[in-house]
Amino acid sequence: MDDTLPSADMGLAQLAGAIAEPARARMLCSLLDGHARTATELATLAEVGASTASVHLSRLREDGLLSMLAQGKHRYYRLASAEVGQALEALLVVAGVAATPFTPSTPDRLRHARTCYDHMAGSVAVTLHDQLRAQGWLLDDGGDYQLSEAGAAGVAALGIDLPQLRRQRRRFACACLDWSERRAHLGGALGAALLQLALRQRWAERELDSRALRLTPDGERRLLAALGAP
Repeated sequence: MDDTLPSADMGLAQLAGAIAEPARARMLCSLLDGHARTATELATLAEVGASTASVHLSRLREDGLLSMLAQGKHRYYRLASAEVGQALEALLVVAGVAATPFTPSTPDRLRHARTCYDHMAGSVAVTLHDQLRAQGWLLDDGGDYQLSEAGAAGVAALGIDLPQLRRQRRRFACACLDWSERRAHLGGALGAALLQLALRQRWAERELDSRALRLTPDGERRLLAALGAP
């Protein structure tokens, strides 16, 4: 007999046990849309108390189904990998049910575009981050980002002084979890420089007495096109 079979069987049984508990299953299904959620939100969705939710979340992390991201005073949970999501989706197909979609409660004008400290946030910023990653301008570097050769050339062509950014005593570029979209936008010195570029070019304008940014359709198109959108 293959000595690996018992351990494989036990591993599968352990994962099945983690998923089989109804509250944990609700938590996992709520994260299938790719948006991170807090422990409080997951407790509400699972209809359990905070202490019970904490126990469930610890079990899901220990079993490699969830990862946790600390940002400021908040702790966000998301699926640990694309493989976890694919496995859950396959099980939902077998079960004949669909996952509940994520519905943000953030006001539309803030959800679309706003500032997050000194960089851009909102759905536009998330789209921009995903675009920079997809076209290979941003490269993962152990939790932070570095620019590829093409990315450095593209950003420099916009008039951004990369050596000066790299001399700053802060992270050069990093993923910052978006408050409304619950997906990453671009933070760090590079994120701040791109916001200043958008303001200088009048692709975006600050709203008075608000963190909201106003982007016209043409300004949004120009912003994305400047950073490599087809």
